[in-house]
Amino acid sequence: MKAIHTNQAPKALGPYSQAIEANGIVFASGQVPIDPATDAFVAGGIEEQTRQALTNAQHILQEAGTDLAHVVKTTVFLSDMGNFAAMNGVYAQFFKEPYPARSAVAVKDLPKGALVEVECIAVK
Repeated sequence: MKAIHTNQAPKALGPYSQAIEANGIVFASGQVPIDPATDAFVAGGIEEQTRQALTNAQHILQEAGTDLAHVVKTTVFLSDMGNFAAMNGVYAQFFKEPYPARSAVAVKDLPKGALVEVECIAVK
């Protein structure tokens, strides 16, 4: 196993790695919409937060030597399923066919009050 770390994505909020690579598979931890330059949430709502969470994931995958085109599975956590359509519109700007498999679930709370968190599994 190899831990992946980049300063282009937020530091882990706890005792975990931004991603782990094992046998050519990259398991990226869930990304919340923190701008690594300011260490704060991006301004705006679900669309801006989704864009930042996916950008953070993109940077982690790049550090691991892969990219969003090699993502095979994502999990999207939403604080409110009413934000699904807006999240999905931004999500569609980051992924092309064949789209990765995906789960999208509503949860009671996300770290630091985020509206969205996205985790990815990618191959190299």
